[in-house]
Amino acid sequence: MKESNFVSAVVYLRQCRESVVPFLTRLHATLRENFKKFELICVDDASDDGSGQAVRDFAAGVDGAMVSLLRMSYPQGVEASMNAGVDLAIGDFVFEFDSTALDYPAQLVMEVYRTALTGFDIVSATPEGGGRLTSRLFYRVFNRYANIQYQLETERFRILSRRAINRVHAMSRTIPYRKALYANCGLKLERLRYRPAGDGGKAGADRERPRLAADALILFTNVAYRLALCLAFVMMALTLIVTGYTVVVYLSGSPVEGWTTTMLFLGFGFFGMFAILTLVLKYLSVLVELSFRRQRYVFESIEKLSR
Repeated sequence: MKESNFVSAVVYLRQCRESVVPFLTRLHATLRENFKKFELICVDDASDDGSGQAVRDFAAGVDGAMVSLLRMSYPQGVEASMNAGVDLAIGDFVFEFDSTALDYPAQLVMEVYRTALTGFDIVSATPEGGGRLTSRLFYRVFNRYANIQYQLETERFRILSRRAINRVHAMSRTIPYRKALYANCGLKLERLRYRPAGDGGKAGADRERPRLAADALILFTNVAYRLALCLAFVMMALTLIVTGYTVVVYLSGSPVEGWTTTMLFLGFGFFGMFAILTLVLKYLSVLVELSFRRQRYVFESIEKLSR
């Protein structure tokens, strides 16, 4: 018997013309077999390789397909694009596919959904092994310094209840890093682990991963603040050493006229500057926590491709 809940599946596309049709074909078959009503929302992050046209061709060849194609005005990354897709979704439950990688069995989609029905508002599919080395290093640093309810790991896709979506949007007007807010929204989260088949293909957001990682560390952890604070204290210590050396030279010898006064002035001046910089960094860290960037995303068009 098919499920009566209406589900939405939001799929991120970026330069993935070769993989999008196989992905949508398998996903559509799984959803059509198990749900009475569902929708596919494909978010094309301004791809120039024909990914959007591949979605149109797929929708034209499938009877009863309820497909929407949202094209971003310019490349804005997986986070902003997925925010746009989730905002468009109307399902009781929303699947988020950050890539068209197919390194998991088709039945895992339904296992994630059925796990959500047992009382979890957020359920994700996590590959065993923790993903790439760079990803493991990032999550290790992030989890160490971030104050979150659940630790972050590599995820291939996830499902959200409507309550989880509403909760996260109530927490922040903008969502710069969804996984961090999902892990700290106060709702129950579960992960289903699977053994990946192959390398999973390209995630479609590789170019933006360093920037996204840096943004996440700045917004959700105190790593940048600690680093800046340490550097400020190091410079303050060096300033004190130079000041002490100036005093020793003055007491033990005959320095050039005006040298001692100049060095003391510079020493105390730099000490005060770095002390003020430390305070400024603290205020900036608080402001970043209180207010994210206002513009969430900009999209060019929305096409309804249902047949």
